[in-house]
Amino acid sequence: FSGVLARDVLLALLELQDELAATTAWAAGRNVTLQDVCYAPLNPSAPGVGDCAISSATQYFQNNRTRLALTAPQDDGKEQGTVDWHDHLIYCV
Repeated sequence: FSGVLARDVLLALLELQDELAATTAWAAGRNVTLQDVCYAPLNPSAPGVGDCAISSATQYFQNNRTRLALTAPQDDGKEQGTVDWHDHLIYCV
């Protein structure tokens, strides 16, 4: 995989998303955070950062570095191998 689906790009995107989630701005006499402005359809009355809907390629890994790094052994009866984030992405898409 290359371009926007390269592992280093996905890791940089996760870092950027974390930075944006922690950003605050002063508006209308108070600090405003992502929770104040995000779309949170599953918890609209009291959203946390984790409730905000995010459209990103990293969502295939629940926006989690640990899940992006996961590997698992695979044996299809003929060959043995290891599956990783590439396989997970292909399976999801």
